[in-house]
Amino acid sequence: MKLKRIICIAISLVLVAALAAGCSANEKKGESGAFKIGGTGPLTGVAAIYGTAAMNGAQIAVDEINAMGGIKFELKYEDDEHDAEKAVNAYNTLKDWGMQIFLGSVTSTPAVATSAEAFNDRIFSLTPSASSTDVTKGKDNMFQMCFADPNQGTASAQYIADKNLGTKIAVIYKNDDPYSKGIYNTFAEKAAELNLEIVSTTTFTDDSQTDFNVQLLDAKDKGADLIFLPMYYTPASLIFQQAKAMGYAPKYFGVDGMDGILTLENFDTSLAEGVILLTPFNADSNDERTVNFVNKYKELFDEIPNQFAADGYDCIYALKAALEAAECKPSMTASELCEKLIGAFTTMKFDGLTGDSMTWAANGEVSKSPKGMVIQNGAYVGLD
Repeated sequence: MKLKRIICIAISLVLVAALAAGCSANEKKGESGAFKIGGTGPLTGVAAIYGTAAMNGAQIAVDEINAMGGIKFELKYEDDEHDAEKAVNAYNTLKDWGMQIFLGSVTSTPAVATSAEAFNDRIFSLTPSASSTDVTKGKDNMFQMCFADPNQGTASAQYIADKNLGTKIAVIYKNDDPYSKGIYNTFAEKAAELNLEIVSTTTFTDDSQTDFNVQLLDAKDKGADLIFLPMYYTPASLIFQQAKAMGYAPKYFGVDGMDGILTLENFDTSLAEGVILLTPFNADSNDERTVNFVNKYKELFDEIPNQFAADGYDCIYALKAALEAAECKPSMTASELCEKLIGAFTTMKFDGLTGDSMTWAANGEVSKSPKGMVIQNGAYVGLD
């Protein structure tokens, strides 16, 4: 009898384990009725403005969609501190959670690392803001909501030429960052085509991004009246401060990484007066979708959303449109969803906050038009 009881207990334990495993597998396939979406981004540290904004924008979209009563999402973000190794660890945490769709990493260097993982795992990925071509290169499942770096460089040169913003141009870029270097390369190529005169080209790295006097003196000595800054807002804020200290007041032209500088802690926004940048999102727009989003964001987070927030918001709605078009179900595995979403994104058009009639190429690159913005009185004002 004792032996029989032991056998019965053992069988019961096996059945319980099997049921638990079955539940776990079902949870990973979204049997709760919601698609499980994960993302990594800098939620702390010097780049936290980007990650927090993208996460907040995405969460607003998730809440709106879940309240509609149809398709449902569950969103989870992990902090990667703008570090590639930490981003991979964060990605693995999300995979263990049961992530079916990946919002990629918010910034380019971490995204290059996590996109390789998602490609191997066959998890569809749509990053709001990692713009380096290295993020998508050779990965059929990796798509971007933001402009790719080559497009930003080309569009910036074209805009400067079309608007006659400068006659002698200096460029300062970060040569150990694929984002900054990628934009510079295409900017320089397009500038040569347009006969824009680049009189000074200087660089910096992680180890030298606190002192820009050498770069600024070179630009000043060579008579540059406009400085192109393909970089994030933190080093740009120091450039503005140090240029003022030496009595140098050129025009500045930035890219999407500059967006967020007005909310940088302890930054004197008057230093950014007159800075021009290209961005796909204008928070001052009067269209109903933008007004509603901006009002909701301000109500929840007490600040005006930047383009990273708008891109995060658009990512969720684009995924909704693609999932519905491909007739996807939460019970599908990540790899099943991946193949369906690749087909949907390469054939659909999408209207969002950051562009109308957006389309995606097979290489994951989005097609949409940038908008010129200038900072005036501590706020972004549309130029176009």
